[in-house]
Amino acid sequence: MKKTDIITIVVVLAVLGIFAFVPSALNWFENTTKEHGMVMSFFKFAILGTFGEMLALRIRKGVYCETGFGLLPKMLVWGVLGVVIASAMTIFKTGTQALLAGGFGITNAPLWFAGSLSWGKFFVALCISVLMNTLFAPVFMTFHKITDIHIAETGGTLGGFFSKMIPAQDILANKINWDVQYGFVFKKTIPLFWYPAHTITFLLPGTYQVVFAAFLGVVLGLILSIKK
Repeated sequence: MKKTDIITIVVVLAVLGIFAFVPSALNWFENTTKEHGMVMSFFKFAILGTFGEMLALRIRKGVYCETGFGLLPKMLVWGVLGVVIASAMTIFKTGTQALLAGGFGITNAPLWFAGSLSWGKFFVALCISVLMNTLFAPVFMTFHKITDIHIAETGGTLGGFFSKMIPAQDILANKINWDVQYGFVFKKTIPLFWYPAHTITFLLPGTYQVVFAAFLGVVLGLILSIKK
């Protein structure tokens, strides 16, 4: 175990300890999340999403950061994606309940979802997860891959990131490994990981749904690092 590993473990345990044993910290987190949901989504994903990529790098290469890794642009991208994900979660939660009630005649769907844990609530959460990950996740994952490649090709700096427009068409056509992107990321991680993971997410209290979704990004980063 390296010194950086010890520091990382200590920092993670310290943060968890603060929220576990300092009630005012947890109250602050809950209140701020309710009052400034999108701002908090930005920072949750900026921190946890980037941390997941750092852990993946540690597994692959033995370091948490390296030249060209792009710590700051990755944090920026993850933060923006966090706002997008939080928005998508709200849209699909509301839209799926309306679809079940109005389109399929399951009029109790909103009541089930608003109530305590039950099979009805589980069913609605599963429907939300399946729709969101089927319709939204592939676009989100592809956009994230495009930004990853752009960060790598522009030196991993904020200046480089903004030095030119992201060449999305060229990256889509020539630089994404679609055997991995479609054959593994889409076909396997979406049904086997994201469907059940986000079903659990939507069963949690609203205050914790986005931060849990960000934590799932850390877990997926580890899964993808093993695949690589």
